[in-house]
Amino acid sequence: MRGLGLHLIFVCGFLFAGATYTSTCLGDGNTSFTICSEKERLALLKFKDSVEDLSGMLSSWVGIDCCMWEGIHCDGITGKVESLHLRGDYYDWVEGYNNYLVSNEVDSSLEDLRHLKYLDLSGNDFQGSRIPKFIRSFKQLSYLNLSHAGFEGIIPPHIGNLSNLKLLDLSWNEKLMADDMEWTFGLSLLKHLDLSLVDLGGAQNRGMLFYMIPSLKELSLSHCGLSNADLRPSLNSSRIRSNIKHLDLGFNSFGGPLPGFFQNMSSLTFLDLSSFNVSLAWNFANLLSMIPSLAELRLSDCGSIRRIYLPLMLIILHFSHNMLSSPVPVIPNLVGLYISHNWLTGPIPTFLGNLSKLDLSFNQLNGSIPEFVGNLAALTHLDLSVNWLTGPIPTSLGKLVSLQLVSLNSNLLNGTIPVSIGRIAKLQTLDLSNNSLEGVVSEAHFANLSMLRFLDDSYNTKLTFNVSRDWIPPFQLVSLDLSSCNIANGFPQRLQNQRKLYKLVLSNASILGPLPRWLRRMPIILHFDLSHNQLIGPLTNLPSGETYGGRTDLVFLDLSENRLTGKIPKCLENLRGLFTMILSSNRLSGVIPSSVALNLLRRLKLNDNNFVGELPRELRNLRYLCILDVGNNRLSGNLPEWVRKELRYLAVLRLHKNNFTGRIPQSFCKASNLRILDVADNNLKGTIPPCLGELIAMVSGRRYRPFEHPSFNSDENVQQVMKGVDIEYTRTWYMVYNMDLSSNRLVGEIPVELTALSMLVGLNLSNNHLSGRIPDTIGNMSELNSLDLSGNELTGVIPPSMADLTFLSHLNLSHNNLSGRIPTGSQLQTLTDSSIYEGNKDLCGPPLPKNCINPGEDPTTITSTSEKKDEAADEKTKVWLFYVDIICGFATGFWGVIGVLLLKRQWRHKVFMFAEESMDKIYVAVVVKVNKIKRRRETA
Repeated sequence: MRGLGLHLIFVCGFLFAGATYTSTCLGDGNTSFTICSEKERLALLKFKDSVEDLSGMLSSWVGIDCCMWEGIHCDGITGKVESLHLRGDYYDWVEGYNNYLVSNEVDSSLEDLRHLKYLDLSGNDFQGSRIPKFIRSFKQLSYLNLSHAGFEGIIPPHIGNLSNLKLLDLSWNEKLMADDMEWTFGLSLLKHLDLSLVDLGGAQNRGMLFYMIPSLKELSLSHCGLSNADLRPSLNSSRIRSNIKHLDLGFNSFGGPLPGFFQNMSSLTFLDLSSFNVSLAWNFANLLSMIPSLAELRLSDCGSIRRIYLPLMLIILHFSHNMLSSPVPVIPNLVGLYISHNWLTGPIPTFLGNLSKLDLSFNQLNGSIPEFVGNLAALTHLDLSVNWLTGPIPTSLGKLVSLQLVSLNSNLLNGTIPVSIGRIAKLQTLDLSNNSLEGVVSEAHFANLSMLRFLDDSYNTKLTFNVSRDWIPPFQLVSLDLSSCNIANGFPQRLQNQRKLYKLVLSNASILGPLPRWLRRMPIILHFDLSHNQLIGPLTNLPSGETYGGRTDLVFLDLSENRLTGKIPKCLENLRGLFTMILSSNRLSGVIPSSVALNLLRRLKLNDNNFVGELPRELRNLRYLCILDVGNNRLSGNLPEWVRKELRYLAVLRLHKNNFTGRIPQSFCKASNLRILDVADNNLKGTIPPCLGELIAMVSGRRYRPFEHPSFNSDENVQQVMKGVDIEYTRTWYMVYNMDLSSNRLVGEIPVELTALSMLVGLNLSNNHLSGRIPDTIGNMSELNSLDLSGNELTGVIPPSMADLTFLSHLNLSHNNLSGRIPTGSQLQTLTDSSIYEGNKDLCGPPLPKNCINPGEDPTTITSTSEKKDEAADEKTKVWLFYVDIICGFATGFWGVIGVLLLKRQWRHKVFMFAEESMDKIYVAVVVKVNKIKRRRETA
């Protein structure tokens, strides 16, 4: 009996242990007892083959058990795939990530995953494809996220058949639209719906979204093209109370008085009405009285709030209409207030209630930050960035022990950083950048900041960081930016203890010496910028490029404006995830190795070094390349023929001041996004290819904003010779369209096709051997700001259409053989420097001292010597053409008649008979007439 009891205890213990192990495995997304089905495994592999996976997101998809693959979760008992989590970060390119999939459609093989409950394909690039129809077969789906994924077309209504959905996110697919929202009414369990940026402007039943899904808690409809009509409830819905707690209606076309729609939103705690163009600010007081439950209100970019005095604004928001007789607060629950991107003026008011989150950024607030902010005990987020605030940072900030975020960047603050900030133990983000702060920052400023993750004190040029070499920071930073500050004691040695650091920016920070060895051991640095310092030695000790979290570490590398020497090491090829490589303005030498041709490279800037040899042909494989700058080196060989349409993102090609030879390749004409072409100061020969006038971006003005593609970065800088000087374009470089072919040995005429480049801001063809006339259609280049055709052999008159170039501020036509009167025009009249035209002996008229009018001559008939020669030649040509015309007319008339008579005998007889009869008639008529005259005389 005792043995049986022990046996039962053993069995029960075994079963309990098994159950515990099972539950543990079920809690692990990559562990299960059973192996996934072969059908589902093959479906996943087929999907893998259908996408472009440059970053290796699916590199773990090998082996027989797909339940062990990254991003896959299976049922622990059946082994069926329940979750497919393939979220990319295509929309997070600002930090340089490249962890996303690319395909022109979602492969239908996923249809075999019939047991899916969770599907996330967000943040990938499906290149304008439609939302796949097979999604309707996922009847058990409760989570569907297709946001930021490049889908287009109409939302398929069959999504409404997914009755188990609790979350649906189709947001930020720019060309996605809906024609009817009735399909949403079948989603009775839906709690979260995000359709931000989906075009709902023409959709039916869109106003019913607020009432017809009773389970809905969060609804985001920002940038959807909605209007006031959508906030007018129908008769059937006007008495229905919505259960929505989170409502985002920002950036639509709402305006005028606030509608009574919000009276039905009694559960609302979060409301975003950004860009709501109301007529009077106190309408928001009505809003707050309608929704006493409101805890967070966002009013960013509201046109009607602009230029309003901020204290008055907050009084209106804080008190009811009858402020004098009944000043009762109507926002007792409001803890978050966001009024950024307006034109609010005045000082920060002395009453801010019990707010925990306050965002007044991007306004025109002035005055100092008052000390009383230290009394806002509940404050966790304070954002006063991008205003006109002056004075010091108040020491009372140190009393706000709940603060997690302080952003005071881009103001006019001065004085020292108070040591009291070091007492804010919960502080995670501190941004004091772009001010006029000064003094010394020491260990005391960070004494208790154990939770600090983001620190940005950049662009405070009088600020000095002076911490001892032995100091061990109490925090583990994620991002550190101390650019344009002063760092004492050399390279901060204790950075080697920051094991979570992914962004390190120490540019223009007075750092001396070589790159320290410990840098290569930094585990996860993604963004590395040590530019504009005094680094010396070889290009070694870079972060190693080990993988972390599925990404290759280093994606942004900028070591420009230093004193680095030697060759580019071959080990750079280990940095397979690199987006940006900027090594310009150093003393690097040797040939450019093929190892720089990293597959994901967007920007390659090696300019202003001592590189020799030819460009590596492997660069032609850089399909995402946007900027290629190898100017100011000693490179040789022909210009690269591989610059063609395959490089569809190439916007800047700068080969300035090298030793390139040969002709300008016709293939350049296929680079459809090229907006800066600079091959100046080389040894190029031949004619200018007329097809350069077909460069699409320079013709159509395809103005890419920096956020449209990872290739474009608003902080980029590009050097160009414009207006006769070397200009460095920074945040506006992507708006510059320039073609510089100067200082070569080009011959022939200026192709008239170039004048089709209507978006060109600058055109420089100077110091070549170009001949012929300036094209008469030069005036079509309406955006030209700088035009330099000097130092050529151009002839003829200056085209009158040049006076139509209304933006022209720099012109140089000197040292040619131009003749005649200088044309006049509204803009040309402002260019009064005579050196513009010097070296053209036959030019006359203002601003040259040579007068086109000789004494005694009619000004309207005066022409230059060369013009007279041209007119004489034209006159001779006209006389010669006159005689040719007579001869041709005679020949045509003679042979047109005689030739026919010779060939047609019958016609010949008829003509002779007609002539004979006519002569007889004429003879008789003449005789009769003569006889009559004689008789009259005889009678007389």
